[in-house]
Amino acid sequence: MEKLQLIATAPMGLEAVVARELRDLGYTDLQVENGRVNFTGGPLDICRTNLWLRTAGRILIKMGEFLATTFDELFEGTKALDWPTWIPNDGEFPVNGRSQKSQLTSVPACQSIVKKAVVDKMSAQYGTEWFPENGGRYVIEVTLMNDRAMLTLDTTGDGLHKRGYRKVATEAPIRETLAAALVQLSRWNPERPLYDPFCGSGTILIEAAMIGWNIAPGLRRSFNSEGWPLIPNELWDEARDEAFDLVKDDVPLQIAGSDIDPGAIEIAEAAIKKAGFGKEIKLSVQPVAKVKLEGDYGVIITNPPYGERLGDDVQAEAAMRQFGLTALHYPTWSYFSISPSTSIEHYFGRPADKKRKLFNGRIECNYLQFFGPLPPRGSRSQP
Repeated sequence: MEKLQLIATAPMGLEAVVARELRDLGYTDLQVENGRVNFTGGPLDICRTNLWLRTAGRILIKMGEFLATTFDELFEGTKALDWPTWIPNDGEFPVNGRSQKSQLTSVPACQSIVKKAVVDKMSAQYGTEWFPENGGRYVIEVTLMNDRAMLTLDTTGDGLHKRGYRKVATEAPIRETLAAALVQLSRWNPERPLYDPFCGSGTILIEAAMIGWNIAPGLRRSFNSEGWPLIPNELWDEARDEAFDLVKDDVPLQIAGSDIDPGAIEIAEAAIKKAGFGKEIKLSVQPVAKVKLEGDYGVIITNPPYGERLGDDVQAEAAMRQFGLTALHYPTWSYFSISPSTSIEHYFGRPADKKRKLFNGRIECNYLQFFGPLPPRGSRSQP
């Protein structure tokens, strides 16, 4: 099979992080665009990237792209693409759509046109006009941007943030893909302690532990493209075997967290146990003012409470103040905080060394990075 045009979708602001992950996996021909990273690969690469990418949203196959200013152009352009090679005659093929800055503004109408064009193409191939759609799932997406239509097939299914360890969430959970990005953008590695004083349901801690042990985040879940004829089960088995072989669960972890809410800690403990880190991640119920950090040259990565997210500005400001005081007591530590609040630098008493604009859900935030000194070469930071 010729190389496929593949797309790793990326949350806004994380395109460069997704690209770095792809490079680390050995992919070199990358094109970074808003909201996605384009790369090429074969069926095995669909398996590998679904299993390994920590910060991407999903993996798409780009079926084609063309000018579409009229419904006729959309229909003919869609019909010209090679749908029967991918979709068997019993395949389920729903169509999703999006339109921006294009003459074809009605998304339902565009979805309907694309569906009809795919049916026409498949009818010619399979010699039938009726498809039961009771087999594997092949989600088609039509994206219209500046009058150009791009058609993709979704290989992932549920977004890649669905790791499988979080069954219940706290009131304002951080998405797993964003939590992984925060860890990757920090200087943390398993030789340094890591602490989250506002740990909520424990997502940042779990994502760090998975990175520390080199566990592929998709190892415990299934994907839409499992069972597709062009991506046989042997390829998934090969990719999973490779991922299992690369796990480093003998690496000691120094990961801990706390939260003032006992209910949040209960939820976090369940998720941590389900993720397989029941003995490695230590949790406690306590306010940030009581936090005692163990070891030197550690890293705090956190998503502190703020009024817009949890509805109480006074409590949030008090927590921020204490967070800033904690930093004064532990000068060798580095501090990383994602927040829409403009007061964190005020409570730290200094500007952040680095700021990065990120989105937590739909809330625009800054990822504030306060760097402490790096550990001396060759030392292991231990309590």
